[in-house]
Amino acid sequence: MYMALTKETISPLIIGTMRLGTWGSQLSTSEYEKFIEGCLELGLKDFDHADIYGHYTTEEDFGNVLKSRNDLREKMRITTKCGIKLISHNRPNHNVKSYDLSPKHILESVDLSLENLKTDYIDVLLLHRPDYLFNPHEIAEVFEKLKQSGKVLEFGVSNFSPSQFDLLHAITPLVTNQVEISVLQRSAFEDGTLDQCLKHNVIPTAWSPLGGGSLFGKTTSQEMEAIKNVLNTLGEKYDAAHDQILYAWLRKHPAGIIPVLGTSKLERIQTAHKALDINLTHEEWYMLWEAAIGREID
Repeated sequence: MYMALTKETISPLIIGTMRLGTWGSQLSTSEYEKFIEGCLELGLKDFDHADIYGHYTTEEDFGNVLKSRNDLREKMRITTKCGIKLISHNRPNHNVKSYDLSPKHILESVDLSLENLKTDYIDVLLLHRPDYLFNPHEIAEVFEKLKQSGKVLEFGVSNFSPSQFDLLHAITPLVTNQVEISVLQRSAFEDGTLDQCLKHNVIPTAWSPLGGGSLFGKTTSQEMEAIKNVLNTLGEKYDAAHDQILYAWLRKHPAGIIPVLGTSKLERIQTAHKALDINLTHEEWYMLWEAAIGREID
């Protein structure tokens, strides 16, 4: 029985699939299967896709597992995204990179995702980027059509500004806005995105929650060094790795930010899962904020 996407039912960490295929580790079908099973054993059932991942190949790679292991489908929730048109040898009719949220493109994208993922339905469909030409009334009609057909159960957006989210949410219910949020990318805290999620009880999910990994390499940046010093201090207190502290920092926010993990390494997901036990204090949260902005708050 399907459980609606809510703060109570969503996995505390979302498994991002972007780097599983040709854009990353190029997992074999058996490696995909092992990876999926490992995530499910941790209670992480939400898998985040997009039609463009792997130049339109990663959904099919993932679907090849479900084709032979259809028992796994009922144990997971699949989110996928559409709306970006890449220049790709797999899409020779695309002449320019663009965003397309026309009814025709959404419907065609959903059908292709269903075919590639080897499933009868998508749990959550996200509009990947706001198309400057999108018509919210047309999108609402398409969403209703997809829901009535059983092809998509719930809908959300990704990378939408607060005004763009409001424009669509006022016409058709959205369950999430997936945006970039990290200690290095803090605009969601200040531009109204997280306020809006709290207001509407919408789940914010965070892509690139570790800041693209730039905090884990060598750097001479004063900003980076200041953040690392705080991470060292908090890591020592909580006996935790830097990534665990960064996940805990996001999850501290009352909107209930859910990080989307970008790794293909099961051991790193297991490590991230341990971050769920870390509850930073109010002051510790601001220690990282202060380090990131390079000064005391106003």
